[in-house]
Amino acid sequence: MRILLSNDDGVHSPGLIALYEGLEGIGELEVVAPDRDHSGASNALTLSRPLTVEKHPNGYHSVDGTPTDCVHLAVNGLFDEPFDRVVSGINTHANLGDDIIYSGTVAAATEGRHLGLPAIAVSLVNSGHFHYDTAARVVRVLLESDRPLALGPRSILNVNVPDVPWSELKGFRVTRLGHRGRAEGAVPMTCPRGKQRYWIGAAGEGGDAGPGTDFQAIKEGYVSITPVHVDMTRHEAMSRLADWVDELNTGEVDPS
Repeated sequence: MRILLSNDDGVHSPGLIALYEGLEGIGELEVVAPDRDHSGASNALTLSRPLTVEKHPNGYHSVDGTPTDCVHLAVNGLFDEPFDRVVSGINTHANLGDDIIYSGTVAAATEGRHLGLPAIAVSLVNSGHFHYDTAARVVRVLLESDRPLALGPRSILNVNVPDVPWSELKGFRVTRLGHRGRAEGAVPMTCPRGKQRYWIGAAGEGGDAGPGTDFQAIKEGYVSITPVHVDMTRHEAMSRLADWVDELNTGEVDPS
């Protein structure tokens, strides 16, 4: 099994290193990751310039681009041998609920899925203890399962792991995405040259964090596993919208 590892925190991040070390021996591993932190990059693809790839002494490859760039290049040009799957992470913080809209970690996984490969995004819900080894072991358990999992097209697993030792995990839960409340306001600051600047405010707390959500599973000490389908169509609104459009089509149109 050939596995492509990537992330959005950069090629030197401790989570990526822990993931590589935790998966050693499970198959042939290749690392292609951004040359710097690209948290919040979402699915951005660099189309305005060529990309530079550098191979490091430890065998990892870095790209001066986004997480999506990394997976796209790795699958579509850097290597002669094809990959069997993509694992993105271990992200240094949670990717719960609405976080996945912005997450470069999740984007790297979805790019792998767009290119036909099963993919997992994994994040550590960091509480300051940095138990990356726990998250890496979770991924290994998922990959070594005797029962192959078929999610269907355009689907990935979004995995969040509590920041605790392996022995303290309560287990695994299948969850739905919760929703965060409104983000905190932008934080103003003054740069050394006297100009006004702003930091983006912190993400909101869980606005929908009840039973069945990824937030609730983490709160109770469980690994959260959410199947994510990259189809943004709101299917339950189709019928209502169709009725509304029919009224537009049958109504009189003012030529003015």
